[in-house]
Amino acid sequence: MNLKETIRPITYLKTNAADVLSTVTKAHTPVIITHNGEAKMVVQDIESYQKLKQSLDMLRLVAMGKKQVDEGKTRPAHEVFKAIEEKLGI
Repeated sequence: MNLKETIRPITYLKTNAADVLSTVTKAHTPVIITHNGEAKMVVQDIESYQKLKQSLDMLRLVAMGKKQVDEGKTRPAHEVFKAIEEKLGI
């Protein structure tokens, strides 16, 4: 996908909202809206937005885990499983 092909001025959005809606929902292609020649916002379908948000959430978790590893905040797996079993009364 070439984002340059989906750049539109805000006046286009105002006069062609249905076309923009069709583009983002059918093709799952975001449309970049400009104002005074500068990119100001992205119009995106909800499904793509939710997938992007989920991906970012997962990346945050990975980054947090990496930080904990880097800081030495780890325990051997057998200790963790033993603690879980004790809490569950197994």
